[in-house]
Amino acid sequence: MSINQRAAGILLHLTSLSNPYAIGDLGPGAIAFADFLSESGQRWWQMLPIGPTGQENSPYQSMSAFGGNPLLVSPDRLVEQGFLKNSDIEFYVSCNEGQVNYLAAQGFRPRLLRKAFENFKKSRNRPEQSELDEFIHAESYWLEDFSLFLAVQEKEGTSDWTQWDQGLRTRKSESIISAQKYFADEIRYHQFVQWQFSVQFKKLKAYCSSKGIGLIGDVPHFVSHQSADVWSHPGLFKLDANGNPTVFAGVPPDYFSKTGQVWGTPVYRWEALRDQNYNWWIQRLRTAFSRFDVNRLDHFIGFVRFYEVPLQDKTTVNGQYQPGPGASFFEAVRKDFGDWPMIADNLGVKTPEVGALMEQFQIPGTHVLQFEFGSNLENNSELSTWHPVKSVVYTGTHDNDTTEGWYQNLPSIQQNSLQKKLGVNNQEIVWAIIREAFASGADTAIIPAQDLLGLASGARMNFPGVTKGNWQWRLKDDSLSQQLAQRLRSITLLSGRI
Repeated sequence: MSINQRAAGILLHLTSLSNPYAIGDLGPGAIAFADFLSESGQRWWQMLPIGPTGQENSPYQSMSAFGGNPLLVSPDRLVEQGFLKNSDIEFYVSCNEGQVNYLAAQGFRPRLLRKAFENFKKSRNRPEQSELDEFIHAESYWLEDFSLFLAVQEKEGTSDWTQWDQGLRTRKSESIISAQKYFADEIRYHQFVQWQFSVQFKKLKAYCSSKGIGLIGDVPHFVSHQSADVWSHPGLFKLDANGNPTVFAGVPPDYFSKTGQVWGTPVYRWEALRDQNYNWWIQRLRTAFSRFDVNRLDHFIGFVRFYEVPLQDKTTVNGQYQPGPGASFFEAVRKDFGDWPMIADNLGVKTPEVGALMEQFQIPGTHVLQFEFGSNLENNSELSTWHPVKSVVYTGTHDNDTTEGWYQNLPSIQQNSLQKKLGVNNQEIVWAIIREAFASGADTAIIPAQDLLGLASGARMNFPGVTKGNWQWRLKDDSLSQQLAQRLRSITLLSGRI
């Protein structure tokens, strides 16, 4: 599918899907959502990053830039494949109250995965054994290190690899070989889990494709320090002799935070990446494009310049910009696999260099109506939905408040002004803004699921700069009704997006 055709879609992370368990996953709930997309005339499903999450469950703080989140592996699909029985999963059925229960999910999902693996091992002559071997070979670039990383992490009791045994911490060859032999069964377990993630994701993608629905992925710009990537490629990051970051990535004070955000992630040594012709990043994008039809490049400005913060600082006031790779990175990407469709997350500070880079490589940018309308209301100027054709428009993103919450938090004078300019009352304000997004000249319009449901701030996905309590919202059972699908289909049709 092409991102340069007039169409619409919904932003919903996999963890937010409804099912009988503590967390959304790649099972029947994902198929049901794809059916809703089809019924409502939507052609895009945008997700957040799908990697294994680290601290505080953030999909933007992953232990692997390549792997899939084991919590998203569906127990129902494991039953279908014969690795589990129905009786194995009945105990773990829970009540979906509209929130992810990470504590419960992190308790029961690994137990089910290990039981499935034990059952898998008992049938050594099944064709799945060779399928797993083929998967391990095909994904060896990242899977070998990642599976060893997880095995060692469990033994050492921490994902902070700088605290591990020196031989493993510094990746001495004899220590790595010895650990691979010692942890052979544990390594194969983690490879089994990643294989199952891949099998289930491919099944979902194939189903979506059969319905005319494309998948939009999200590639975080930075990776967690406590990740297999930094452990296995330390020379690509700004680290000291002990493997600790010398600076942290972040952003200066902005809309979301008056003191800026310290992300706690290491920054790249772009000169080292350039010396290897950006191979690590190209492999990363190749993996992303094997799963998604289009990928959003998070924090796109980081390819032009990145903001690094002194290690000891709690705010970013003393941070400074450093140059990113610029056009040379995208030239290497294009040379390797052509013009694969990307979306630039170019929100925040606008620089001529970012615009020039997007124009040079024909990468569409993003527009958020909450930002644009808010600015117009403050300036008492007319609302506008003019956007470049090659762009993507949102009512809000995972980092924004819901549109209902955003509206309720506006000063009353601005609320009244918005009602007047859109010609609606309080009850219809969210759908009026959705219609404005669909009326935009942008090729693609994406609406967060929370906005379709008219949910208030309690359904917000993330509070930038706040580490705890995020990423928890999920659909309640039967919230995506046929009536809602028909209403959405109607405005999609009227706006020429079907």
